[in-house]
Amino acid sequence: LISTISDPEHPLSLGQLAVVNLPDIHISPPPQAGAMDPNRLVQVLVELTPTVSHCSLATVLGLGVRVRLEKALPPNWRVDVRVKENAHAQDDQVNKQLSDKERVAAALENDTLKGVLDKMLETCA
Repeated sequence: LISTISDPEHPLSLGQLAVVNLPDIHISPPPQAGAMDPNRLVQVLVELTPTVSHCSLATVLGLGVRVRLEKALPPNWRVDVRVKENAHAQDDQVNKQLSDKERVAAALENDTLKGVLDKMLETCA
């Protein structure tokens, strides 16, 4: 779902750049074979690894992942996107921004940022 998101600075996907990695995606409770209970709350945590520790677009990458998952997953799934610990010079600040629902909502109303996110998500099937 998220490995094909385009990087806004490079002609590669987040999966190709190893910004998103399968071992850094945590689902709780873990999915089981068979039908899932649509009333059961499922938590998804995605830990991002920016390509450089001073990546200026780390928050934008996180927003792109959040938007993609929130659009694709059922409503009972809760999405949390964070920068992996020590993977960014300002990981605490970036994570604070990504976990602040009001900041995320305000960011998604910004037309310029929305255009960047739409471009990033064009490559998702």
